[in-house]
Amino acid sequence: MHVDVTSLFLQVSNQHDARAGGRPPAVLRMAELDADLVHILPSSVLPPFWAKLVVGFVSLVCFARSYDGDFVFDDSEAIVNNKDLQAETPLGDLWRHDFWGSRLSSNTSHKSYRPLTVLTFRINYYLSGGFHPVGFHVVNILLHGGVSVLMVDVFSVLFGGLQFTSRGRRVHLAPRASLLAALLFAVHPVHTECVAGVVGRADLLCALFFLLSFLGYCKAFRESNKEGTHSSTFWVLLSILLGAVAMLCKEQGITVLGLNAVFDILVIGKFNVLEIVQKVLHKDKSLENVGLLRNGGLLLRMTLLTAGGAGMLYVRWKIMGTGPPAFTEVDNPASFADSVWVRAINYNYYYSLNAWLLLCPWWLCFDWSMGCIPLIKSVSDCRVIALAALWLCLIGLICQALCSEDSHKRRILTLGLGFLIIPFLPASNLFFRVGFVVAERVLYLPSVGYCVLLTFGFGALSKHTKKKKLIATVVLGILSVNTLRCVIRSGEWRSEEQLFRSALSVCPLNAKVHYNIGKNLADKGNQTAAIRYYREAVRLNPKYVHAMNNLGNILKERNELQEAEELLSLAVQIQPDFAAAWMNLGIVQNSLKRFEAAEQSYRTAIKHRRKYPDCYYNLGRLYADLNRHVDALNAWRNATVLKPEHSLAWNNMIILLDNTGNLAQAEAVGREALELIPNDHSLMFSLANVLGKSQKYKESEALFLKAIKANPNAASYHGNLAVLYHRWGHLDLAKKHYEISLQLDPAASGTKENYGLLRRKLEQMQKKDV
Repeated sequence: MHVDVTSLFLQVSNQHDARAGGRPPAVLRMAELDADLVHILPSSVLPPFWAKLVVGFVSLVCFARSYDGDFVFDDSEAIVNNKDLQAETPLGDLWRHDFWGSRLSSNTSHKSYRPLTVLTFRINYYLSGGFHPVGFHVVNILLHGGVSVLMVDVFSVLFGGLQFTSRGRRVHLAPRASLLAALLFAVHPVHTECVAGVVGRADLLCALFFLLSFLGYCKAFRESNKEGTHSSTFWVLLSILLGAVAMLCKEQGITVLGLNAVFDILVIGKFNVLEIVQKVLHKDKSLENVGLLRNGGLLLRMTLLTAGGAGMLYVRWKIMGTGPPAFTEVDNPASFADSVWVRAINYNYYYSLNAWLLLCPWWLCFDWSMGCIPLIKSVSDCRVIALAALWLCLIGLICQALCSEDSHKRRILTLGLGFLIIPFLPASNLFFRVGFVVAERVLYLPSVGYCVLLTFGFGALSKHTKKKKLIATVVLGILSVNTLRCVIRSGEWRSEEQLFRSALSVCPLNAKVHYNIGKNLADKGNQTAAIRYYREAVRLNPKYVHAMNNLGNILKERNELQEAEELLSLAVQIQPDFAAAWMNLGIVQNSLKRFEAAEQSYRTAIKHRRKYPDCYYNLGRLYADLNRHVDALNAWRNATVLKPEHSLAWNNMIILLDNTGNLAQAEAVGREALELIPNDHSLMFSLANVLGKSQKYKESEALFLKAIKANPNAASYHGNLAVLYHRWGHLDLAKKHYEISLQLDPAASGTKENYGLLRRKLEQMQKKDV
């Protein structure tokens, strides 16, 4: 069957390739490239559908091991502790909050504005019926599979160009190249953080809509030939809209507009930089007739892209409210260097590390900050060789991409470098300071460009060498090793303990790695080991206030109060607005009976964090110790206003009112608390005690039994219920619950004494009956 194929690149600018004799040069060249890869992929190339099926299956196999992993690292803050995922939070708040659930107008906000990503988390939460990580992980794995499948079409455009049949269907002219590149993308281990870490969904969604925007922009050229400018404009506008959606998933998404512009000018328009430079140097009058400068359609598309990008940036800046986020030196030490030269050389070294992670993704780490990569402060540092090598390679590739007389090579290298560099620009520190040194997640989209360049390189090698089987073996080895590395790395992301410990061999000088291991051990109750890692974190970074705070807390619990006070005092001295450290310092000072200093510390904490219910609770405890009962009640009331579910504050109010004889007020507070927290057994217990003293025995009994049902192993619950029965005259029931209480806690002196009184009373009654 004869298929009418139209070469768009030839139609757009046929004056550059007239020497091809009317035959589309792209078609011939791409057939040649696929022929170069015939020894790497079988001659019977899979049809597009089956190629996509293979790529999708391989991508799922690589990361399937992470499906039942926990919420790890940043997942806790972005998901578990993010109230925007819960039904009681209005959907409108998603558009006013950052990625972590904080108000964008707050000075402490991270300014990461990704409402569509948070919306998918919220849907996950609703469908899973809570914070069950399996559903979250499965969505991430499927998203990566979908992006990998879409990459077959994207790579087909990048390698084969935009060739359409008379019916408007795009022809796949480079099936081998697109399949190989898509497989390289699908199995790249640097993607593990995006796929296995739930917060990586921002990058996955951004990539999905980024690629859809690019493919939509490509469709503008197909339709423009058949249906006129209006249809072309529609696809450009749709591409801009998809770019905006990508940006609402992650800020990196806006860069698709720049990529589309480069694609339009250098690829569709076949803008030959070498030719233009030569004409400028020779003052050639034909420069005035360059078709690119007189192309009305191109100017319209560039105007739309520019206006769309400017509009997105303006809206984004307005939403940020108080300006860019404030990062600390430990997040990105190079950006705080006084010398412009030091900043520049370290930024370039970071770029070389990112390039190395794409080339050799064996040393992967969840965090590269806090001393993991020491600053380069002198040209005598041997690491300067890495950035020199990077720029030699980049300059060589850029020269070939812009100046090569081979239009085929220009197109491939231009698009490869475009995908490699343009999506990476927001993470480059060139336009604004970023909050990390190296982050594997930001390489998800740039890896597309890496796969283009690598595939093109394999084709060139295969063409110019006789050892084709060796190249095929190398390619197969890369795919196999990367797949194995993905499986291993996915396993490391399944739990925080494995993830944090895996980083020790990669970044042993990273204080945050030791801090996170210590925190994980402390959460599991292993305080001795946690102290060791916290001390190492502080040794590596003497200004690490969070490590000092956590270490101070553990020492406080172990009654090592003097050292705890020293650490916490140092933490607030380094960071005077560290509210949590001020509160913990107050707790230690209270334990040391330094009440005035403790009150001052609590007040300072509240000054730096006005809505701090836990601090009000601790302040109330201090006032209760000082017998300042009214102040204590006011402090606890403030805690419950700020956090209505603050059970400890409610309980302390009930107990204090009970102990001071204000039974009616204690009962009212107890009933108010249970309305807000109806299933809290400690509140049931406290209110039951008050009701028993008020001789409301029946209601008190019901609350005691409900509390015991919720927590049957609480000795005090059985003991106080026994006291109620004792007063009420139900002596057999009192005896039963005294005995249960003593079985649970044989050392309870009060219960022993009451049980003894009951037994004597029962013996007297028996004697009287006799």
